[in-house]
Amino acid sequence: MFRRLANSWELVKASWSVLMADKELVIFPIISFIASLVVIATFAVPTFLAGVFDSTVGGQFPIAGYVIGFAFYVVMYTVTIFANAAVVGAANIRLKGGDPTVGDGLRIAFSHIGSIVGYALIAATVGIILRRLSEKSGVLGRIVISLIGTAWNIATYLVVPVLVIEGVGPIDGVKRSVELLKKTWGEQLAGNLGIGMVFGWLSFLVILVGVPGIFFALSTQLFWLVAVVVGLMAVALMALSLISSTLSGIYVTAVYRYATTGETEMFDPALIENAFKQK
Repeated sequence: MFRRLANSWELVKASWSVLMADKELVIFPIISFIASLVVIATFAVPTFLAGVFDSTVGGQFPIAGYVIGFAFYVVMYTVTIFANAAVVGAANIRLKGGDPTVGDGLRIAFSHIGSIVGYALIAATVGIILRRLSEKSGVLGRIVISLIGTAWNIATYLVVPVLVIEGVGPIDGVKRSVELLKKTWGEQLAGNLGIGMVFGWLSFLVILVGVPGIFFALSTQLFWLVAVVVGLMAVALMALSLISSTLSGIYVTAVYRYATTGETEMFDPALIENAFKQK
């Protein structure tokens, strides 16, 4: 347990060194967040007009609801995958010794937009099927479906780097991801989970400090102080989320390079090997 935590911290520091070399990489998760808000706002109107909310309360879900829901999934997945592709593209340039820009990341992502949309269709289909099955299942069924979802996430862990770096289609990308994971996976992708663990604890600390701060501000009856404390807490949590997302994108790029070439520039090879132990 302690060894895993130590490796996780070392992975964060190694990923941080890449981010420090290219701080602009955090812009891509910001773009994804803003675009997601736009997508949610855009789909809210047709969802309301289709009577989805009324039908859901009444127990009947209209066909239009399924169509809108699927379209929403596809667009949201496209936005997320596009941002991840931009991070991967820029990180790959840095890991090869180059000096990427935001324009480089966007250019690379746009050059693979067809594959990105295609994979978004696949991911949305799988996601909506698993969700519907989960809603109709009992407790045991939901556990099984949750395990299937986890297996899917593991199998497609390297799809984005494959799409971006190898330039294959979405179906071949999934196959290639599975192929690479057969070579280099272990301990439930400990490196990626380790980054999530570290930032999860940091987020918890922000909440631990922020909530008493909010109550203190309320006790002063100074509403401007309440707004400041809440705002600082929200900004801190958002910053941690954006940095975590960026670091995860850098890490998955490095793992792909390790899986295909054995090279781990700017990373300690031992850390990658610990996270993805050879079978």
